[in-house]
Amino acid sequence: MAKQQPQSKTKQATVSAQKATSPSATMTPFIFDKTNYIIMIAGVVVVLIGFALMSGGATNDRNVFPQEEIYSFRRITLAPIVIMIGFGIEIFAILKRPKE
Repeated sequence: MAKQQPQSKTKQATVSAQKATSPSATMTPFIFDKTNYIIMIAGVVVVLIGFALMSGGATNDRNVFPQEEIYSFRRITLAPIVIMIGFGIEIFAILKRPKE
């Protein structure tokens, strides 16, 4: 009986080595498809455009507060809407099922 136990252990080691080297065990499928990544990149670009629209309004004089520039339609309304659209695109890209 003592001789049979080491043989079973070697068989188990051989089986586990075969499982480790099989292509199905080493290759893990991607969660997202190529289209998901393209949509994600588009969403990031839209978010960056929104932040670029929000930037600006600086002044060289500390005593001057340019209300027209800081509280403009572009910075207060348009930029946050564009950023939210970009986040919506990101959510869509994450939730979209890849084609099988």
